[in-house]
Amino acid sequence: MDVVLYGINNCDTIKKAKRWLAENNIEFNFHDYRKDGLSESLLNQLEDNLGWQAMINKRGTTWRKLAEETKSAIDQDSALALMAENPAIIKRPILTYAGSFELGFSNDKYQQLLIP
Repeated sequence: MDVVLYGINNCDTIKKAKRWLAENNIEFNFHDYRKDGLSESLLNQLEDNLGWQAMINKRGTTWRKLAEETKSAIDQDSALALMAENPAIIKRPILTYAGSFELGFSNDKYQQLLIP
């Protein structure tokens, strides 16, 4: 099983997802944007599958600290540049498995995707 969990290690939702995966004996690799980086190709792959609008965490402090004119003028190019520069603005976690991309953590969705 090739499960990859993307995010930032100190995020509470990441901790919940990791705990769920461990409790269900699902092996996974964790990709920490801060430690492991966020390549342009990975960012583009995630955006192609999830959409930049869904990926931006508008409830987080990184988004709230942005200037209003930056927020109101955001488009695909500026969003991707912002995510590359500030990976903490990406909604977490992103889980990939067998060509599927799951944004956010949900017991039910993880169950459907990972447990036959």
